[in-house]
Amino acid sequence: MIEILPCGDQAVLIDLPSNQVQALNAALRKAAVPGIIDIVPAANTVLLTLDTRKISLADAHRIVGSLTLDSGAEEGSGKVVEVPVTYTGEDLQEVANQVKMSVPELIDWHGQTQWIASFGGFAPGFMYLQPHHEAPLAVPRRTSPRTEIPAGSVALAGPFSAVYPKASPGGWQLIGHTDAQMWDTTREQPSLIQPGDVVRFVQVKAHV
Repeated sequence: MIEILPCGDQAVLIDLPSNQVQALNAALRKAAVPGIIDIVPAANTVLLTLDTRKISLADAHRIVGSLTLDSGAEEGSGKVVEVPVTYTGEDLQEVANQVKMSVPELIDWHGQTQWIASFGGFAPGFMYLQPHHEAPLAVPRRTSPRTEIPAGSVALAGPFSAVYPKASPGGWQLIGHTDAQMWDTTREQPSLIQPGDVVRFVQVKAHV
C-alpha cells in the first residue's frame, strides 16, 4: 500500500513497501515530470521536492497514483559501478568469525555479490547497498563505535555494505579500503553511486 503525505508546502513524502522504492524511483525519473525538482529514495519512503509554480501538491499526488511500477526496476535500474577494494579492514577477521566464514570466504562473498544502491545515508556519497540476488549476512554493528573511520573504508552492518566517503565517526564493521572517491564536487554528478546503481567490489592487492 502506498501512502502519500504532504511534507511542508513544497514536498510530498511517499510511504511504501521497501521492495517498491526503487521501482517508484525509476518510474519517477523516467517520467521526468516538470516541477519535480528532486527525488530522494530512502528505506521505505520517497521524498519529492516540488516547484509549486509548475506542479501542485495535488498534482504530485495524482501523478504518483497514476504511475505503473515495473517490478524489475528494483533489480538495478542504474549504471554498473566497479569499486576496487583492498580487503585489509581492522574487523575482517572478527566479521568472518561472526558469520561463520573464513576470511577468504568472506572476501569472496563480498566481491562476488552484486549490490544494489538503495538509498543515501548520513553524508553526501554514503550509499546503503543491499545484495542483488544473494542472501544478506546479518553483521552486527560494533558495540563501541569508532570516533573516526578513514575515508574510503568499506564496511558492513546488518544486511548492508557501504563506503565511507569522508573521515567520520561510525559503528560499521570495517573489512577493506578503496581509493575510489565516493563524493567529488568537481564531477558533473558528485556522487559516484546513485540509487538504483549496481555496485561490484573488485579485489586488488594491498601495496607492499
